[in-house]
Amino acid sequence: MRPATLAAALASLCAAAAPALAQAPRPVIDVHIHYSHDAWGMLPPAEAVKVLRQAGLKKAFVSSSSDDGTQMLLKAAPDLVVPVLRPYRSRGEIGSWMRDPSVVAHVEARLKANTYAGIGEFHVSGADADLPVVRRMVELARQYKIFLHAHSDADAVERMFRQDPGALILWAHSGFDQADRVRAMLGKHQTLWADLAFRTDHAPGGKLDPAWRKLFTDFPDRFMVGTDTFTPERWHYVVEHASYSRGWLAQLPSELADNIAYRNAERLAARTMGQ
Repeated sequence: MRPATLAAALASLCAAAAPALAQAPRPVIDVHIHYSHDAWGMLPPAEAVKVLRQAGLKKAFVSSSSDDGTQMLLKAAPDLVVPVLRPYRSRGEIGSWMRDPSVVAHVEARLKANTYAGIGEFHVSGADADLPVVRRMVELARQYKIFLHAHSDADAVERMFRQDPGALILWAHSGFDQADRVRAMLGKHQTLWADLAFRTDHAPGGKLDPAWRKLFTDFPDRFMVGTDTFTPERWHYVVEHASYSRGWLAQLPSELADNIAYRNAERLAARTMGQ
């Protein structure tokens, strides 16, 4: 085929492919997925992975009560799952784990047996972040060079940074704080990232809030999206949440939208476990 003819053919193929490429959904990494024991019967591992793939997820940060759930999903989809170690052996430990010394031995054993990107998501507020069990989680994260996924108020986050100023903390739900408080925390701590799971005030009705838009613009490498499947029923929202996220992300410049959608999460995973 003559060069001119070949060029014309390639141009024609590219033109034909352009609409399909334009319609390809933006890749998303969901950093807040739980596959806990009460979901296993309703949604076997293969079905759970199917949901994640239907959502078009590039990756999913998965932590579970117990960690066996995460390991099952990791075995079923090693290309998809980024494992994070939750300290809870059952969902009932949310309010007691930080005062239970046996949690430390459990977490230490799991860290020796498996590879994780982080420790969490765990719930701790205020002065409880200075309890010995929580302090040990901060020490272990430093030892293994992994992040902490903390469902915490700003006070607890500050306390963990005082324990380890170099800690890598992913702030679950961004503390359910207002944009100005999140801004102050991100400005103060360079290794603090913010997930937007289980909140919609940044894009009510799918329309970006101006204050949050400015915050995303000023901290383009800090935000991530997540669903939070904290009950089995929440798995029904994984696909819907990915679609919702793509909707409001499309209102941002493409590079910024990609950062929040997946690149920031990719960088954190690469930093902690080489993914």
